[in-house]
Amino acid sequence: MALDDRKTQFTFVGTRPDRPDGLDKVTGRAKFGADVSAPGMLHGAILRSPHAHARIVKIDTSQAEAHKDVKAVVTRADFAEVPFKPGLEGEFWNVLENVMAGEKALYDGHAVAAVAATSALAARDALKLIEVEYEVLPHVTDVDKAMEQDAPVLREGAADYSVPEGMHPNVVRYHESGHGDVEAGFAEADLIIEDSFVTEATHQGYIEPHACLGMLGNDGKGELWCTTQGHWIAQKTCAALLGIETSQLRVTASEIGGGFGGKTTVFIEPVALALSRKANRPVKLVMTRSEVFRATGPTSSASMDIKIGMKKDGTISAAQGVFRLQGGAFPGAPGDMTAMCAFAPYNLTNVSQIGYDVMANRPKQAAYRAPGAPMGAFAVESVIDELCKKLGLDPIEVRLKNAAHEGTKASYGPTYERIGLVETLEAAKAHPHYSAPLKPGQGRGISCGFWFNHGGETSVSLALSEDGSAQLMVGTPDIGGSRASMALMAAEVLGIPYENIRVTVADTATLGYNDVSHGSRVTYASGLATIKAAKHAVEKLCERAAASWGIPADAVKWENGCAVPSGPNAGDFDPRPLADITAHMGQTGGPISGHFEATPEGAGVSFGTHIVDAEVDPETGKTAVTRYTVIQDAGKAIHPTYVEGQYQGGAAQGIGWALNEEYIYGEDGRLQNSIFLDYRIPVASDLPMIDTVIVEVPNPGHPFGVRGVGETGIVPPLAAIANAVSHAAGVRMKQLPMSPPRILAALKDNG
Repeated sequence: MALDDRKTQFTFVGTRPDRPDGLDKVTGRAKFGADVSAPGMLHGAILRSPHAHARIVKIDTSQAEAHKDVKAVVTRADFAEVPFKPGLEGEFWNVLENVMAGEKALYDGHAVAAVAATSALAARDALKLIEVEYEVLPHVTDVDKAMEQDAPVLREGAADYSVPEGMHPNVVRYHESGHGDVEAGFAEADLIIEDSFVTEATHQGYIEPHACLGMLGNDGKGELWCTTQGHWIAQKTCAALLGIETSQLRVTASEIGGGFGGKTTVFIEPVALALSRKANRPVKLVMTRSEVFRATGPTSSASMDIKIGMKKDGTISAAQGVFRLQGGAFPGAPGDMTAMCAFAPYNLTNVSQIGYDVMANRPKQAAYRAPGAPMGAFAVESVIDELCKKLGLDPIEVRLKNAAHEGTKASYGPTYERIGLVETLEAAKAHPHYSAPLKPGQGRGISCGFWFNHGGETSVSLALSEDGSAQLMVGTPDIGGSRASMALMAAEVLGIPYENIRVTVADTATLGYNDVSHGSRVTYASGLATIKAAKHAVEKLCERAAASWGIPADAVKWENGCAVPSGPNAGDFDPRPLADITAHMGQTGGPISGHFEATPEGAGVSFGTHIVDAEVDPETGKTAVTRYTVIQDAGKAIHPTYVEGQYQGGAAQGIGWALNEEYIYGEDGRLQNSIFLDYRIPVASDLPMIDTVIVEVPNPGHPFGVRGVGETGIVPPLAAIANAVSHAAGVRMKQLPMSPPRILAALKDNG
């Protein structure tokens, strides 16, 4: 998309006004997924498999159906006939199979039946009346074991064309990329380190569980209220699974109590709608925390092999990586993303990367902020750190020496445009944190990180009111302060105060299609669309002013919220403020609004550098992060406070991932820690103050220079913390999380 309207000087953008949703959230007025109700509403509950892998021989729902308070029971049979989309396949089929098990239950927690009753208690009681006969099958939950030739097969024929011959059927996708000659590069190296690394699956840990209210009549018309990062994809998916026309299902996104990628798909929404259609009444479904852990998407677990060669001066001569990720019982693990992101921060002559997508008896993985990238960075940056240590080189100087820059051919193929990695490294080198002395028992770690960022289908509408205020409708749920950012960008174009703009997240019947709030796309794509929509409205404002002055429209320009003659030849007229024009718009041509729809493709990649200090107690293995600094390129920080919050949030989640969080499966394949008491996310006392530095290297693909910031912040922490802990402990940590037992075991193995 050609951009001829780039702006570098701003009035509103870059300021820190109050957040528009703040009052509603602190007073309880904001409505989240479980806050809505409807007359005659029923309560739903889902029966889930107690087995990691089992054939469903028989389901008897007769006793549940006879319960006086039960109004509907559904199984997979209720999804079998899809009149508008016969023979679901691909991702739709995978989602349906995950939403309600077919022939087999594929993981502990897989949905097998659901009921709707007059109360939540009655619904839960009715689940006990459903009799399911299972034939328990062998299971596998470890990614490496799932690839072995004698591993249980989850589903024959799930692999796509990319998988080489001879691979186990659980390997469903294969990625290979790179350039140069890695063997020749290794021959040039003065030191080669080859090592293996493991990360366990972690959950996004959003505080609000999945919740929805579904209403679907026998006429095929429905309403759905849900907590989601993308209500258009929920509309499209639910309509496909239930065999109704997409336009007949209106979906409204509630406020969202955290998503981080985990609410980009559907889990319970089609079930609520199926129950509603059968009962002919609204049905509300709210997950328990245990259900969230057992049946919604965590990250993939990963097993990785890294080999890097380096010359004595710090030049990386060759790099090679193999990345194996399991995505649960369905295709979708981001092995390709891990492979492409792992070496992306570096300007490499010889690089090769391979990624595997592997199925295992676990819940279907979902995105978690830069899906796949944190694992790859952990492995690669750990090896680079070890190379620097053994060659006696400064870790930032080595990264600067090898840093990707404008014109670099990325490890995964394309050539970078203007990027800001070097600037983040220089800022890290100059930061007081990097030169601060360490106490005994402490270590310091450095890591770089990369994320692609994304554009996606986007639609925005802006309407002006007679009093000169504006109403902006966007289709991307606000998961990171986007309403404030949209209002600031609209204010910048229109020249009216931020407070005079109200931003609403529209439902699917009100606005054109919008892609999910993911991929760090919202501030970039919805922001670009907002700017274009505001400019569209400005064009009409100028036309109205021109008509009132009796001059051509191109003889009028917009400055500081006013229409003014474009030059001395256009005439001598007093500026006409926006409110003056809109006050008379009913008499001068009608309402004034602006619209924009597009799929922008100039999102611009993103880089960050993190500095971490950590200490280790050799007696107990307990670790503590004592200081943390995040440095990241935002392109242009529209609302700096929100940007800093994204940086700090990524670091906080990375600390949990690196030190405590993991899915623990027993030998029976069942999840052992499905509540927050046993799955430990960081609390305030676990975290240091997290300092932030916003670097601004404008993205040439956005009028205001914006780069998405929501995902890159979680890429460097695993490696930076692992490097710090490894230096503090005196032993290289290769498995995450670095829990006290693992650290003690590593210390013991190291003597």
